[in-house]
Amino acid sequence: MLFYSAKDLTTKQNYKFLTGSVIPRPIAWITTIDQETKVINAAPFSYFNVVAKDLPLVSLSINRNDQKMKDTARNLLQQNEGVIHLVDDSVLAEMNQSSASLPANESELSDSGLTLLDSQAVAVPAIGEAPIRFEVRLHQYIPVKDHHEKIISDLFILEVLNYHFKETLINQEKEYINSLTFDPLARLAGNTYSHIAKTLDLKRPK
Repeated sequence: MLFYSAKDLTTKQNYKFLTGSVIPRPIAWITTIDQETKVINAAPFSYFNVVAKDLPLVSLSINRNDQKMKDTARNLLQQNEGVIHLVDDSVLAEMNQSSASLPANESELSDSGLTLLDSQAVAVPAIGEAPIRFEVRLHQYIPVKDHHEKIISDLFILEVLNYHFKETLINQEKEYINSLTFDPLARLAGNTYSHIAKTLDLKRPK
């Protein structure tokens, strides 16, 4: 096997190895509100996963650039709430466009043509075209630091307050989501995404 020591690699090299190996990654397309301007921010992040089930918690890590906190992270800290949308092909173009770096006083959704809907438990509106969405509230914030105590990432643990599902995706009687019908987009490395091509069932030992 090829061997690399992480401490000898550049940030770019570590990023390429991590994002090329930890795949596929689910995408959290999250809307938040700027407390001062009331601008609705939308941005996709693939450092996203489930944390707990007894209290429904998900994690969202937002890397900093030159120690500068991104708009989504700042909004989450100020407002303590947001809406996470899961992504499929129907919203791929709009999701990708919202990843552009815009000034904090400009909304990524201004010219998108997407439908904004009122949420039930949070003040942040939701994107109606997304197949699945979670209304979330901040549960815990962790500033992630490097060995020199410099904050390099903002880690959020978010409590899911409400779930919204497109009716065709969920078996209401058995309460499970059909993953192949959902067919979510997942993040790979670079500009590449993937779909679920097939599934495999294997019974876990007791």
